[in-house]
Order: sequence, then C-alpha cells, then structure tokens
Amino acid sequence: MSTVPTGSSRQIQRFVGGPLRRRLAKWAACLPAIAAREPELQKLSDYDLRKESLSLRYRARSGEPLDRLLVEGFALVREAGRRTKNMRHFDVQLLGGAAAHHGSIIEMQTGEGKTLTATLPMYLAALDGKGAHLSTVNDYLAARDAELMEPVYNALGMSIGVIQQQQAPDQRRKAYACDVTYGTANEMGFDFLRDRLLKRRISEGERDLFGEMLGSRGADSEKPVQGDLHFMLVDEADSILIDEARTPLIISAAPGEDEEIAAEAYTWAAEVAPRFEEDTHYDWEDKEKRVDLNLGGRRLVRELQKPPAMDRLPLAEIYEYVERAVKVEREMIRDRHYIVRDGEIVIVDEFTGRLSEGRKWRAGLHQAIEAREGVEVTFETNQAARITIQDLFLRYHRLSGMTGTASTSARELSKIYEVHVTPIPTNRPPIRKQMPTLVFGSAEQKWLAIADDVVEQHASGRPVLIGTRSIDKSETLAALLEERGVEATVLNARHVAREAEIVAEAGKQGKVTVATNMAGRGTDIRLGEGVHELGGLYVICTELHESRRIDRQLVGRCGRQGDPGAYRQFLSLDDEILRQGFGPKKAERMKAIGAGKLGPLSGYESLFYRAQAKIERRHFRDRKILLYHDKERQKVQRAMSQDPYLDSPG
Repeated sequence: MSTVPTGSSRQIQRFVGGPLRRRLAKWAACLPAIAAREPELQKLSDYDLRKESLSLRYRARSGEPLDRLLVEGFALVREAGRRTKNMRHFDVQLLGGAAAHHGSIIEMQTGEGKTLTATLPMYLAALDGKGAHLSTVNDYLAARDAELMEPVYNALGMSIGVIQQQQAPDQRRKAYACDVTYGTANEMGFDFLRDRLLKRRISEGERDLFGEMLGSRGADSEKPVQGDLHFMLVDEADSILIDEARTPLIISAAPGEDEEIAAEAYTWAAEVAPRFEEDTHYDWEDKEKRVDLNLGGRRLVRELQKPPAMDRLPLAEIYEYVERAVKVEREMIRDRHYIVRDGEIVIVDEFTGRLSEGRKWRAGLHQAIEAREGVEVTFETNQAARITIQDLFLRYHRLSGMTGTASTSARELSKIYEVHVTPIPTNRPPIRKQMPTLVFGSAEQKWLAIADDVVEQHASGRPVLIGTRSIDKSETLAALLEERGVEATVLNARHVAREAEIVAEAGKQGKVTVATNMAGRGTDIRLGEGVHELGGLYVICTELHESRRIDRQLVGRCGRQGDPGAYRQFLSLDDEILRQGFGPKKAERMKAIGAGKLGPLSGYESLFYRAQAKIERRHFRDRKILLYHDKERQKVQRAMSQDPYLDSPG
C-alpha cells in the first residue's frame, strides 16, 4: 500500500535530500584535498609552517577569494592543532568548518568539538585582515576558549584578543586589533554603541584637540575601539540569536530630576502591594502577565495613606506604581528570577541559568523588585544609545554560527538572519538511551520519585546529573537528597567560580550533580574510570523548558563522542509549562485531576509537548514583531536624518 507524504514530511524529504545534501557533498569534496596536503605539512619546521600561513595571508590581502584558499588554510589549521594541542581535526570538524565559512549555522552534537572546529572558519576569515569575531554566551567561556585555542592561532602567525566586561578602552582596542577576537554579544554590542556615541561627539567638535596636540594620555580613550563588523561566528547560536534576540542593549544618559519622589513611590507601592487581592482589587491577564486595577483597587489606592512627596504625582501614575508592585509580588520569585547580591538585584537568565550582570528589567519592573527587597532603588535613566542583538549581528558582512540544537529553529534563523542550519554528522554514532517519561499528579510526588531514582542510581556508583529550571529548585532538591544520605554538588549561578571544577568531577563514579541550565552550555563532562561499564552518565530532566532546545542541551550532556549514557524526563500535572502554554483555567483543571492520584500516570505526556510548542510559537511571533517594529522605527528615524542607534524615538 503506497502512502502520499503530508506537506510537512514532503518538506523534510526536500530538506534532507535536496539543497542540504548537495551543500554537504560539495564541502565534503574538499576533504581528500586537505588530507593530501597533510604529509608535506608534517615535514615542515614550526618556522616554515608559519611562513606558509603568512604566504596565504599575503594572497588573501592581494584579493584572492577566501573560497580558493579553503583547502590550504584548513590543512594548515589541522596541522597547527596536531602540533600545539595534540588535537587533529576530524573530517566532520573540517566539514563543519567549511559549512560555517559558507554562512551556515552548523549543528554539531555535544562533545563533537565545536571549540576546535571554530578555529577553521575563524583563521580563514582572519586572513584578509578585516577582523574575525567569535561571540559566545559569557565572559568565562570566551576567555576559556580563547586561551585553549591561542597556541593554534599563534603557530600560524595569528594574534588573538579577548573582550571582557571590566576592560578599559585601550585593552578593548588592542583586542579588536588582533586577527581574531573572542567575546560576548553584549560586550561587542555595547562597544558598537560607545563607538557610535564617540564618533558623534567627535563630528560635533567635542574632541579635546588641544590635549591630543600635547600628547595627553587620555587622548587614546577618545578613539573608537571596534573597527568594521566583517565576520562573526556565533557560538551557541540558538541561545544568542534567538533567546537573547529580544534583549535591547541600552547605554543610559544622565538620569532625570525626580528620583527622590520615584524612590518613595516604589517603596510605598511595595509595602501596600500585599493588601491587593485578585478579582477584589485587580484583574490578572495571564497571557500578557499584566495587572489591571479595577474600581475596588483604585478606591483602595485613594484611601491609603501616602508619603507627602507623592502629592506631586498624578493619580494615574500612582496606579501604575501599584500595578507593578502587585505584579512583582505575585510573579517574580527570589532565587529563581533573580538573586540579591551585595545590595543589588542581579537577574538570573532563564535560558542559560547564569547571572546577567549589568542587565535590568525595563518599564520600572527592576525598581519595583529593588523596593520589595529593601535594597537601594536605582533609577530608570534616559536612553542615549540602543541596539538589539538581532540588529547587531545583521550588521556583520558575513554571519555564521555553531550550536548543538538549532534544527528546531531552522525556519526562524533562515527568515530573520538569512542563514541555513546545517546538521553535521557525528564522528562516532551516539549511544544514548531514552528511558520512559514519568508523569505524576503533583510536584511533591515528582520530586520524591526523582529522589528515589537518584538513590537507586547512586547505589550502583553511576554518576547522575539532574537539571532544574531555577536556583531555588536546585537547592531544594539537593537538600531532599541530603536527607536520604546522598551528597549532591550544586551548580547554579551562585557557584559560578567553581563551575569548571564541578563539571570536571560530574562524570566520576558516585557523583551526583544538581544543576540549572548552566550545565547545558559550553561544558564537557568526561566519564571517570569504570563509568562506561555502569552505562555512562545518567541525566534526569525535572521539568520541560519553554524551548525544546534547552531540554536537548541538557540531554546532550550524556552519550558524547560514542560514550554510553541515558536520560529520563519527569513531569507533573501542576508544572509551570502547562500554565504558560494553556493558561490558568486549563492548568487548574490539570492540577485538580492530579490531586490525590498516586504513582506515574499514563496518557498525559503529549499534553506537555503541545504546551511547549505553543509557547515556542508565541515567542517566535514576539521576536518577529520586535524585528518589524525595530525596522520601522529605524526607517522613520533615517527619514528624519536621525541616527537609529543614538536618537530616542519621540
């Protein structure tokens, strides 16, 4: 019996059998030529190897297309990797490097060596002297990867620079002047904005020309640091190009005058917020996460005693302060959405599990949280310069990327950034076993079942990695395991200094590690002695995330490079994902169904994946709307002869 393929399966057939296959075949045709150069290169001295590289650089700067230098360039990088790091690029890494050079987001499974693969397109792009940037998710990974790969670049006569958060302008300028520069999207974006502000000041005649003539040391800081945006390779591309895409990078101008009144209002609103009840005083819009005071709430606001400083505020503005404070009271959870450190509110990035240093929530939300936590209220300031991550990367002449989990976002990446997602075959077939998913009636039952599973695995000596969505849950689970006599190491945003050490230990026999999403990015868990025989690393997923990619990242910690491994997903009918996907009414119905039911339940698993898919579609729509509005705003500002990055819309 023949079957007619559906629209989506026809699409998949065209994708796998069509352009993707042709592109991979074309790049794979270079592999024999690269291998053929290997014996000759191995005979060269280190000095002669560098001479070969400098010869290639001369040809690139004389106008020879980089595509024609790919075979020779990749052969040189492979030899430099073998000599300096004892790391010879696999054929699949060469294939990935070729795909990245030609503007693809390459999808390589965890443990396949993306850090080493990156040296290939980065070296090739740097040959023509216009600069090659690599962006990753945080300062730690940028510094680590640059230090790890520096000997490879140096062996070929290439310099490497690293951009870090606390660097002075002259250090940044030196890092950008190198052939290859590693950093984060945020830092590179802020450098772009600072340079643009500086260029405007210079063009308006605000430069200290007299100081420069006298050779003043401060004159150097009055020069742009970044240079042209030529080639960008985005590591963890899905996280940066999609999850971070909606985050605008903003440089603030001097604050306004009414700080004292605003501080009083935020503090007062935080104190009275617990007195406001849903339905009685306000309506809650779940999809928009919005509080709207009703007649009863507005009456209560008018009746409540207020500080004298607030007499100058219009009533409509006071309502807004209260609405923000109520939203914070019911939605923002300490040690999940943020932590309090040294008297400051620091955001916890929900996608990476890491601290988002220097970032603030907008529209008064950050100040409302500061008021609730009793720390100094810092003020919203006027915007001096602004760019989104999307817009920053679209300004690069050539864009490519690497990740372990991009296929599910291929359509979005193609539509917004005009890049293809190219899955690269694994060097060895993965041996990763999926255990049956378990659904429970309540979170309490789920956590107890997880603890039982950990105790059972731990008794055999098998290492266990448990992924949680937030800091508070990771610490609660660790305490639950401790009660059962299992000592667990916690990896979350509080323990970032020990991250490398914790990860290095996580694959050893008998180790139990409880982690947030931090363990899903840029980490390589190596199996200890005797762990292969026990079945490899065992990964437990405690909840579904808003994106399938983040779940896949955690799962990808096991079964790397042909190692064995297994994973299991635990869910409960009161999980947050159901509320986010289907809204409060259906979520409450599911919660009621689960109440009182013991043991794993069957028939509910697909419900969670439907909720997840709905959230993903919603986020995709939000990002498209953001891009559309940003483009329209820029169009209007350019028509008015304004700079879209520096002039706030009126």
